[in-house]
Amino acid sequence: MAHDTVQDWEFTDDRDQLVRAPRRPARLVAYVPTAAALHDHGIRLAGVFGSAHDDPAVPDPAKSGNLPLADLPYFGAGSALDLEALLAAEPDLVIALTYGGGQVYGIDPEAAKHLEERVPVAVLDVGRGRSLAGIRDRLTALAHSLGATERPEAEAELASAERRLTDVAGQSVRPRVLALSPAGSDSVHLARPYAWPDLAALAGLGVGVVDPAPGEGANWSTTTWAEAAALEPDLVLTDVRSNAADLGEALGGGIRALPWNPELPPSAQEHARFFTALAEALEDVRPGCAER
Repeated sequence: MAHDTVQDWEFTDDRDQLVRAPRRPARLVAYVPTAAALHDHGIRLAGVFGSAHDDPAVPDPAKSGNLPLADLPYFGAGSALDLEALLAAEPDLVIALTYGGGQVYGIDPEAAKHLEERVPVAVLDVGRGRSLAGIRDRLTALAHSLGATERPEAEAELASAERRLTDVAGQSVRPRVLALSPAGSDSVHLARPYAWPDLAALAGLGVGVVDPAPGEGANWSTTTWAEAAALEPDLVLTDVRSNAADLGEALGGGIRALPWNPELPPSAQEHARFFTALAEALEDVRPGCAER
């Protein structure tokens, strides 16, 4: 990446707020998955923070991509965010997320208000209705404004992974792919595909993502393991974030499971890795699907 500074740095975030700094920010603190995507663009971070779902003392490795966690200060998560420690690190830009409506995700509202009084804060929207490519493009635009250069090799890798996944998914019999987050021995959260940008992207590439029955819950349908098994998935995408329970044998044997991070860092590298892993898993489950 480029290390020179520019004067009067500006970036319009996804709240349509113009974020300004007297020079290009160089000390960045970001929400963990966002930091991981910036790292993939060659951007150095001065620290990271988590959400209310995360351990306040240890960042979630499932969300962290290729971040060098041992070398990065972690300022806590949710209500346990150590705002004073974060400010003491003297960041010149904080990068956070919203799931719509402009409310900062991962930081309590009062803390977020206090933070914005002290430091420029750029907020990127990753909520329902945003496409995976659109989320990635916005992160890329921010990275470029911070001095990152083009990475055509990463884009080529992503395009190749998308083609491979489309080819695998386009066969005559499509495996049924169910995304879920284990809640415990008695219940499971089933993901609604079009509420999650990565799952919507999979459906757009031809993957047979299972849509649970309509009901309460905009993003998840919470139900029993028996009802999840009745959907007859060939492949399960199971949430591996630290706040999710283990899948174990809840669905019985014989069903292939693939780790799934619903908060995938929005970089070409991470998306290519996910698409490639899914394509490989679908290739493995096809014979069983064809026998149905």
